[in-house]
Amino acid sequence: MRQSGLFGLSDHLKRLSAHGDPLEELSRIVDFEVFRSTLVAALAYGDGSKGGRPPYDPVAMLKVLILAAQNNVSDARMEYLIRDRLSWLRFLGFDLGVATPDANTIRLFREKLTEAGALDELFADFDRQLKQQGYLAMGGQIVDATLVAAPKQRNTQAEKDAIKDGKTAGEIWPEPARSAQKDTDARWTLKFAKGRPAANGRPQIDIAIPSFGYKSSIAICRAFGFIRKGKVTDGARFDGRMLRDVVTGDNTASDVWADTAYRSQANEKWLKAQGRVSRIHRKKPRGKPMPDHVRRANATKSKIRARVEHVFAQQKAKMGLFIRTIGINRAEAKITLANLAYNMNRLIFHERRAAMG
Repeated sequence: MRQSGLFGLSDHLKRLSAHGDPLEELSRIVDFEVFRSTLVAALAYGDGSKGGRPPYDPVAMLKVLILAAQNNVSDARMEYLIRDRLSWLRFLGFDLGVATPDANTIRLFREKLTEAGALDELFADFDRQLKQQGYLAMGGQIVDATLVAAPKQRNTQAEKDAIKDGKTAGEIWPEPARSAQKDTDARWTLKFAKGRPAANGRPQIDIAIPSFGYKSSIAICRAFGFIRKGKVTDGARFDGRMLRDVVTGDNTASDVWADTAYRSQANEKWLKAQGRVSRIHRKKPRGKPMPDHVRRANATKSKIRARVEHVFAQQKAKMGLFIRTIGINRAEAKITLANLAYNMNRLIFHERRAAMG
């Protein structure tokens, strides 16, 4: 059998580049070094005087988390894929044959960032990078939320009542092996989907679909479609209550778009106090037909508001966003990293379009 040497590996990598390695484009467009100071402060690594194997470069480890978010793979799968894919090795800066992060190292790195509260800081670091490159928060902002599914819990009614009463998993299930697999933070909720019109001409009826997981609330800027702020809650949290948590104060335009779930007297009053103009859909009057002028206004708003749905579609369809972990802190970490990965993909989209003229 013919053995390939270093020149064969070099030629292979050149062919990957010639065919358009997307990770090379990601490395070229995103300045990952802007995250280093935040990472170093959060991780607080020692100086090595006590011995032990030195930690992996924190920027390389952040790249590992971004790859995991873009492909929504488990830590064990990441361990294998890093060793298997030459393009991933090159992107992460690891030489062929050297030690690479295992699943436990990846998990501990993510959890250390989570415990230090660094993920929001990293998200803000990238937002500053966007603004420095001219991608300001402009054109107003669009607010919406989506349910991110998590593994369903099979609990008895007594166990469900105990969760609602605020008891911890350890209090409900004394066996450590069982309680470690129980998520007491995620919640059931109903997702409504439009049903098909009946053949007999009767109006369509919305279909209620029980769903379990966490809710990701975001605000994107209308001009460029970047996620400017996000918040993670349990799946049962009402969308309208999250408006104040995600609307930003740095958008150059005052308009705020959202669906009817966000319309309330309290939200309208708060937006006005913040100098923001409400473009939130109006609700249909109870027991009365929708006035034509309100229907037309809502249709106009929908054309703008629909842009936020593209964000969720890419995260769920292309990135396969799904929560495999237990607890809201880990779910928040997963979703925040998915939001950061989405913004990086969005930056590549805009840079490509600019390069094409």
